[in-house]
Amino acid sequence: MAEPEQRRNFYGRVHGKTLRASQKDYLANDLEALRLKQVTQEENPTRTVLHPAAIFASPRPIWLEVGFGGGEHLVHMAARYPDIGLIGCEPFVNGIAMLLGKIRQAGVQNLTIHPGDVRDLFDVLPDACLDKAFLNYPDPWPKARHHRRRFVTPGYLLELARVLKPGAEFRVATDIPDYVRQTLEEVPPAGFTLVAQTGKGDAWEDWLPTRYEQKALREGRAPHYLTFRRI
Repeated sequence: MAEPEQRRNFYGRVHGKTLRASQKDYLANDLEALRLKQVTQEENPTRTVLHPAAIFASPRPIWLEVGFGGGEHLVHMAARYPDIGLIGCEPFVNGIAMLLGKIRQAGVQNLTIHPGDVRDLFDVLPDACLDKAFLNYPDPWPKARHHRRRFVTPGYLLELARVLKPGAEFRVATDIPDYVRQTLEEVPPAGFTLVAQTGKGDAWEDWLPTRYEQKALREGRAPHYLTFRRI
C-alpha cells in the first residue's frame, strides 16, 4: 500500500490584483501550450520523472529561473540565448500573466513554464539535468521567524544541488543584506562554492535589471549579486 503523500505548506502569494482583460487572454490562450507537461515513466512505476531533454525540439543546455516575477529577465535571457532552453517557475498568477504577455510580444520559443511551487518541479526532475539556475530578488521574508521560508534553506537548496550538473552556475540577486548573510551561510554546505560576490554597478555581463531591482534602487537599497558553482 502506497504511503499517503505528504502535504507541503506554501506561504507565497498565488493571486494579486484583478487581472486585466489582456492578461486573462494570455492565461486562457497561451499558458497551456507553454506549460511543462512532457512526463515519462521511470523504471519505478510509482514515480514519474520529467526529462528536460524531451521538452525542446533539439538537445540543448537547460536553465531554470526560480520565481521569475514579471518575467523580464527570463524573456531577456531567452532572446539573448536562443540555443538555450529555459524553464521558468512561478506560482503567482499575475506574474505568469505578465510573462505570457512578454513572450507573445518578444516571440521567443525556447522557454517553458511551471506555474507552481518549485518543489513540485524538483520532485520530477532527474539528477544533474540542469546547466544553470537563477534566483532573482526572491521573497525576503524579513521577520526572523519566517527565515525558514526563504529559498536559501536546505529543503530547497539540497534539491537544487541534486538537479544541477557538476560545475553548473547558481546566481542569486537580492537587495536584502540579511538575505545575503543567509545565502552565504546556507548555499555552500548544500554543495556549492562561492565564485563571486559583487554589488551595485557590477552585475553579470548579461544581467537585465528587473522591476524589483529598480524599486530597490528608488528606495535606496543596494543590489547584491552572488555567483556559486555546483561542486
